[in-house]
Amino acid sequence: MLKRFLNNPILKPKRENPWESKLVFNPAAIYHNGIVHLLYRAVGDDNISRIGYAMSSNGFEFFRLNKPVFTPRGILESKGCEDPRLVLLDDQFYMTYTSYSAQGPRVSIASTRNFLQWERYGVVLPELNNKDAVLFPEKVNGKYVMFHRPISPPRSIWIAFSDDLVDWHDSKKIMEPVKGRWDGVGIGSASPPVKTEKGWLLIFHGVDEESVYRLGVALFDLEDPSRILSRHPEPILEPEEDYELHGEVKEVVFATGICEIEDTYYIYYGAADRVICGATVDKKVLLDLAGA
Repeated sequence: MLKRFLNNPILKPKRENPWESKLVFNPAAIYHNGIVHLLYRAVGDDNISRIGYAMSSNGFEFFRLNKPVFTPRGILESKGCEDPRLVLLDDQFYMTYTSYSAQGPRVSIASTRNFLQWERYGVVLPELNNKDAVLFPEKVNGKYVMFHRPISPPRSIWIAFSDDLVDWHDSKKIMEPVKGRWDGVGIGSASPPVKTEKGWLLIFHGVDEESVYRLGVALFDLEDPSRILSRHPEPILEPEEDYELHGEVKEVVFATGICEIEDTYYIYYGAADRVICGATVDKKVLLDLAGA
């Protein structure tokens, strides 16, 4: 359903940079003032995940900095900062990411105006083994909203609400795996939800019994984002190319960024946990698939 970029992969590890010499993958993406900004997970010689930055004026060709823009801090990030997602909210860029330590993964939030200087909100969902958190790009009924994914089986998508981005409440499960299907073992939010006239459009990932990661699409109610309106039964992208089939983890497409540019969605994803790729899809086509 999605058209891969002809120049995939768009970012690869750089051996000359020790912090991103092994893997670059799972990029957050946002389109702002004519520029696509990427924040991506990078793993280097010490096997610690840091977050790098790249930018593009056309969405396909990227210039990246040679130093990370966000690095682990404190015991709860002792094993790295992983899998960022980005939204523009209240005139700031907010990043959800996974703080990883010897105890396990937790959900954290930070904000920035320039991608170089950051304010950390710390761990906002203190429960262990939680990840795949995405913020909504605006408040709903006066509340901040976030999808997240506790790892306890079955791996499902949950929702939570907040008044201040720090204390979250009313957490509940809203979407589960469908047994026997491509998304039968586990699901999680991919990129942050996109507001459309028909509902909140969500790209999500699904995992099957063979540990293959694919992408799907669903639609949630604008006024009550805990209510799912529709869910396309088939994947919209699955591992097919060599760079998606072979890498650090085989057979993985894992999208963590989406940009709305004119009539097209640009979707950025990690392939086989080793490189960064992109794909496009017409907005109307994706909405039709989602059941709008």
